[in-house]
Amino acid sequence: MGEAPSAGRGGEMMSFTVHVIRGRWFSLFASFLVMAGAGATYLFGVYSKEIKATLGYDQTTLNLLGFFKDLGANVGVLSGLIAEVTPTWFVLLIGSAMNFTGYFMIWLAVTGKISRPAVWQMCIYICIGANSQNFANTGALVTSVKNFPESRGIMLGLLKGFTGLSGAILTQIYLAVYGNDSKALILLIAWLPAALSVVFVYTIREMKVVRQMNELKIFYQFLYISIVLALFIMVMTIVQKLVAFSQAAYAGSATVVCALLFVPLFVAIREEFTLWSRNKQPLMNPPQITIDKPAEIEPEDLKPEPEKPEEGSETISCLANIFKKPERGEDYTILQALLSTDMLILFLATFCGLGSSLTAVDNLGQIGESLGYPTKTIKSFVSLLSIWNYFGRIFSGFVSETLLAKYKFPRPLMMTIVLLLSCIGLLLIAFPFPGSVYVASVIIGFSFGAQLPLIFAIISELFGLKYYSTLFNCGQLASPLGSYILNVKVTGPLYDREALRELAKKGMTRASVKELTCIGTRCYRLAFVILASITFFGAVSSLILVARTREFYKGDIYKKFRDEAEETEAEMALPISKE
Repeated sequence: MGEAPSAGRGGEMMSFTVHVIRGRWFSLFASFLVMAGAGATYLFGVYSKEIKATLGYDQTTLNLLGFFKDLGANVGVLSGLIAEVTPTWFVLLIGSAMNFTGYFMIWLAVTGKISRPAVWQMCIYICIGANSQNFANTGALVTSVKNFPESRGIMLGLLKGFTGLSGAILTQIYLAVYGNDSKALILLIAWLPAALSVVFVYTIREMKVVRQMNELKIFYQFLYISIVLALFIMVMTIVQKLVAFSQAAYAGSATVVCALLFVPLFVAIREEFTLWSRNKQPLMNPPQITIDKPAEIEPEDLKPEPEKPEEGSETISCLANIFKKPERGEDYTILQALLSTDMLILFLATFCGLGSSLTAVDNLGQIGESLGYPTKTIKSFVSLLSIWNYFGRIFSGFVSETLLAKYKFPRPLMMTIVLLLSCIGLLLIAFPFPGSVYVASVIIGFSFGAQLPLIFAIISELFGLKYYSTLFNCGQLASPLGSYILNVKVTGPLYDREALRELAKKGMTRASVKELTCIGTRCYRLAFVILASITFFGAVSSLILVARTREFYKGDIYKKFRDEAEETEAEMALPISKE
């Protein structure tokens, strides 16, 4: 007799568990964790010194490696095209395999467990490892934006924010697990992000959009949790610089970081429980508010569905329609978007802005070394950059969305302001003073982080979501091109020229030393003056996009998505009313 109620409770619990795992909010929580592991490329400044010392590279060769890392991290067209024709779980699995393969091979090379690879082999390894983050982006980020289209700025800010924090999170975990061993960090970034993608491989998927009245409130709760996490890591970074931490202290710090990472899970479970409870009730409490129109809308709604393929028939003659572009905000084809003037301007601004920022990020370790900072302090610069990278992403996502909704403030104008801020950070490295690298790390990290959500949101708003998987990856192609020219062809050679000049003063030649190192304020001066000038040019070019899209941003750019969400609500409400 007593077993029946407990069996019923057990069945309900199982039903609720399945509902949670298959729900939108749990999928979003899983996306947070995947993105929190997808920022291994930002740790290059920490372990690049190990690669340079172990394999005997000069700065130009190391910068070439940095370019292939940026190339892999930003050329995500392949992941976008694969996502167009395969399910999300397949995209995540490919990314997981690539992440482990690329970074594990680098770890084997640096630890001497395999014979010393040629430079081209190391370039391939790091390119494969870095390219895996595009599969995480496409699998987690694009899916989440499609699941929450009306909050895309906030969504992009949150998810890219967790990626920005990734470097600092992984640093805390590696200090706890492996101690102060930079080589072991490479091993950690090989297995941990790969494991996260595998664990949540079936959880992250595209779902029907159903509006929730308290959606924005929930996103702000996620924001507050992530801010607490960022502030805790920042405090730990400063304390670890001032106080010698034991292994147990590092373990305690990492435990708190992991616990904070899982707090969004409880928010997700709470929201899924609310939805589950409402779905169990009959008609009295429908999950969403609908205004007496469902029964009217639904029959009409059934007819437009078949009409959509007719719209899609344009893709058959897509070559004929390349220059016959739809209105801004409608769904462009891939070629229509790539060959549009708006995309070309955005490409130029991205080349200048992200190219310069990536060059600064990749050289941060050597910048600290050239100015006489100890290794421990250099790691603080990298962590600071990672944390403020997060704040930049969160700021540009939430603030640009709020300004757009309330004041019709165009996102391209926010992009211009961010690029001008980046110029200041670059000039602080060109003309350093005591402590200036700390300030530069904060400014460059913030502005670098702020650019990414803005670029991705602008692409989604101007060119639609139909081919967003491919277009958002195409949009960042300018980044590795900028990194190659500005890092490999400008910054690296200028640094090496200064280093050789120093050797000549000492009466030595390049053959006299294994590792080519420059010490002094002049090592990066000319290079970073050039970077600041190019970034300023990017800011000016983004102003052209502001002028071109001014009228578009004055309108209601999310009306289409609200209408679609109301149609979905109507579809869901009608079957219930028939019962």
